[in-house]
Amino acid sequence: MKGNEHMSHRQRLEAVFAGEEPDRTPILGGWIACAEHICALAGATADEYWADPEKVSIRAYKELGSDGLIDLYMQKKPGEYRFVDTDSFWRAVTHLSLDDTISRIDDMPSAKEIEAEFDFDASYEAFKTQMLRRQELCGDMVWMPAQWGGGARISWYADFGYENFFCIVGMYPDRAKKLMDVGGAQGRNQLQVAARAIEEGLYPHAVLLGEDICTQRGPMISPAFMEEHYAPNLRRGLQPLLDVGCKPVWHSDGDVRQIMDMLIDCGVQGFQGFQQETGLNIEYVAKKRTRDGDPLLIFGPLAVTTELPVCTAHEIREKVRHAIDVCRGNAHLVMFTANTINPDVPLENIIAMHEAVGARE
Repeated sequence: MKGNEHMSHRQRLEAVFAGEEPDRTPILGGWIACAEHICALAGATADEYWADPEKVSIRAYKELGSDGLIDLYMQKKPGEYRFVDTDSFWRAVTHLSLDDTISRIDDMPSAKEIEAEFDFDASYEAFKTQMLRRQELCGDMVWMPAQWGGGARISWYADFGYENFFCIVGMYPDRAKKLMDVGGAQGRNQLQVAARAIEEGLYPHAVLLGEDICTQRGPMISPAFMEEHYAPNLRRGLQPLLDVGCKPVWHSDGDVRQIMDMLIDCGVQGFQGFQQETGLNIEYVAKKRTRDGDPLLIFGPLAVTTELPVCTAHEIREKVRHAIDVCRGNAHLVMFTANTINPDVPLENIIAMHEAVGARE
């Protein structure tokens, strides 16, 4: 490693975001959705956790040596294994008919109306207040929450249900286009706010965003539809980040290989994940380049399905070192996981991941 060997967490992350070499590979946290693991790391009791899960969670990541936090996935109640529970999980939307869905889309304001009515100042003040509050709790760790749906939005199935949404895409092109345009207006507004925070030094120069629009067999919507209706909105929506020198990093659930070049052409400069069982691995991603020909920024690549739950701690350390070797000279790496760390991941493997980059001594 070159350069300053005593970088702060923020300096280390910003060095990688700028394409420079840090003193060590930085590592991100925030996705451990297991209260028992959080308590063990923080040296806290279960009662202390449930009294203030935010405080105990942040303490756990400090003990691990995390450089930044993408989020805090805190269990909602004992017995739930993710940060969602039976009340918030995306189930089928059974109360909406297709006709109801069409009516709701028709009643939506247009993209132009959404942008014209957007109160930037109020939105920014609310965003700033939340950023400052959580950053104060994080101390010298960098709070850099993901901006899901930022730039544009294609995954409206959470609002209307899968069947209704895909019927709209396949049977009602005018309504489908309106959804893409509305999502584009909302996503651009969101990233205009984030861009201001970056300019003011409240947020670092990389943002995790994106949507779950791919299964393990590829995109749920045809790439041709996405190229025509989604890509123009995403390209416009990402521009506020690019204008302030920030790198959009795309969350890669499923097999995104068919749309990866489209995303890069829209301005995406990095990827987070990956589900290696689909064939999307770090060797494949590290060879890609941005639309300007620069190396990509990678958040990853440890899998929460085929690696972290089943490997030994020694094997996890080897996989971390392998990822660092693959990216050296090819891509800029921030160590992270592909998705949520659930209770099936042994605590010693979480610790091994951090030890392997030198975050935990």
